Amino acid sequence: MPQNKIILGSEEWCSFPELGIPAIKARVDSGAKTSALHAINIAPFIKDSENWVKFDINPIQNNLKTVIHCEAKLIDKRIVKSSSGFREQRYVIQTNLAIGNDIWEIEMTLTNRDSMGFRMLLGREAMSGRILVDPEQKYLLGQTTTENLKSLYVNAIINKSGLRIGLLASNPELYSNKRIMEAGEMRGHEMHFLNIKECYMKLDADKPEIHYRGGKILDNFDAIIPRIRPSITFYGCALTRQFEAMKVYCLNSAAAITQSRDKLFSLQLLLRNGVDIPTTGFANSPLDTDDLIKMVGGSPLIVKLLEGTQGKGVVLAETKKAAESVINAFKSLNANILVQEFIKEADGKDLRLFVVDGKVVAAIQREAAPGEFRANIHMGGTASIIKPTADEKRIAIKAAKAMDLKVAGVDIIRSSKGPLLLEVNSSPGLEGIEGATNKDIAGEMIKAIEKNFKVKQEI
Repeated sequence: MPQNKIILGSEEWCSFPELGIPAIKARVDSGAKTSALHAINIAPFIKDSENWVKFDINPIQNNLKTVIHCEAKLIDKRIVKSSSGFREQRYVIQTNLAIGNDIWEIEMTLTNRDSMGFRMLLGREAMSGRILVDPEQKYLLGQTTTENLKSLYVNAIINKSGLRIGLLASNPELYSNKRIMEAGEMRGHEMHFLNIKECYMKLDADKPEIHYRGGKILDNFDAIIPRIRPSITFYGCALTRQFEAMKVYCLNSAAAITQSRDKLFSLQLLLRNGVDIPTTGFANSPLDTDDLIKMVGGSPLIVKLLEGTQGKGVVLAETKKAAESVINAFKSLNANILVQEFIKEADGKDLRLFVVDGKVVAAIQREAAPGEFRANIHMGGTASIIKPTADEKRIAIKAAKAMDLKVAGVDIIRSSKGPLLLEVNSSPGLEGIEGATNKDIAGEMIKAIEKNFKVKQEI
């Protein structure tokens, strides 16, 4: 065994002196080619006529109050396929890595690793010729204590701003919910996860209340972020309405969420506000099937369940006979359906524009899996960064405003007639769009609440 090589365990502590990061725990992974550093709020800029990038990092795992502001020279941009299967464009920097008594220069990509177990991944390119790995061992070069971390990062602690924010949702382990909780905590707020099914309410004209499991009264909240899954829309909106009656600011109102969940009404509302959609038909009786198919330009066409979500309950009927069969089958189940023209030139792609407080904060193109026409990420679709046109941004903002949503995921399809709106989602997922764009969208949602309370923070 060569004596000049460093022997590391599967986990080690290291530092990045040029970035001002005195200690960070790294996963040592010879199976990964490239090293990756956790980063949020990533933004390129010009310095001395050269390309640089600035970013923030929470170097301590499970501690989002500690933030280091970093900047480094930008050496490349690469498309990387993450461990979760998303293709994303990442910025690449070059900086010195210090580990044990050794220091050398490595390349690293910057990406949001909030869903990963480690803030740093040390890949084999950075280890080549220098390191041997004993996967059965950990911290062969020493362990860093909690007290030592506190002293190293004593000047990076963010003070609380005093806002008490509740996340009204169903699953605390969902990526989107975890990110919103973390983003709020990182910006110094007191965050509480409120499970919808464990809330119940007291209707009273003078003193309305919401109680939580064990009889705890949910009071003194400044704001609520409703993240209501379609299957519990009725109860989730009832709770949101109750918070509104208690004079609590709700990022999306109950009325806005309710109308966004009614696909037929939402399309009618969008049309009244001048937003173009694919030609759509709606009928109640199978006897209308023939004319309904003609109404949307014939086959192929799309048949949608009004209650469907994440691409479920959406069928492509390629022939008139298939369309008749699908429509009649749904009708026999007393299901409410829409039929919609099929935009062939879209080629299995659509755009998801994420709107927060009247601004498009991120956009991705979703592409359907081979043999699939639905581009939803939950249906195996892939996401990539795209720059939306001014017209597409205008449509997304107009649609969110028409639905009275502060937070909305707006789905748009590109057609020969121009951009057409497919759907507006009141609880859009964050994983695909944050993973592809490296943007802190959860943070933008928290900023929208801060704006309502005129909270200013330098983060």
